[in-house]
Amino acid sequence: MSLLRAAAAAAPAPHTRLPLLVRRLATMAERLKSVDYEVFGRVQGVSFRMYTEEEAKKTGVVGWVKNTSKGTVTGQVQGPEAKVDSMKAWLSKVGSPSSRIDRTDFSNEKTISKLEYSNFSIRY
Repeated sequence: MSLLRAAAAAAPAPHTRLPLLVRRLATMAERLKSVDYEVFGRVQGVSFRMYTEEEAKKTGVVGWVKNTSKGTVTGQVQGPEAKVDSMKAWLSKVGSPSSRIDRTDFSNEKTISKLEYSNFSIRY
């Protein structure tokens, strides 16, 4: 076998990279969403902020979380619409293992043209 033919046989077929490219372009074309939230219940002193940060990074959203003087947790989430919706469900139903979520209020939900944050952080 010639060297050229061997190189061609070893190289991946161009069509195998197409689905990856299509997925990346589709992700880039997804609508970006921003939403503010406030979580009520037993959400302070139960590592809620730490678990929220971990879940947000795992989900692939950006924003922030912090405790309030009212005993709630508040913050903002930004990212692709489906990922923000996933995070909203987590904030409403899951939380940290020792937390008790009574309700979660979402406000200022809107489509945005670009992300305002580069990561997800805990604010103090």
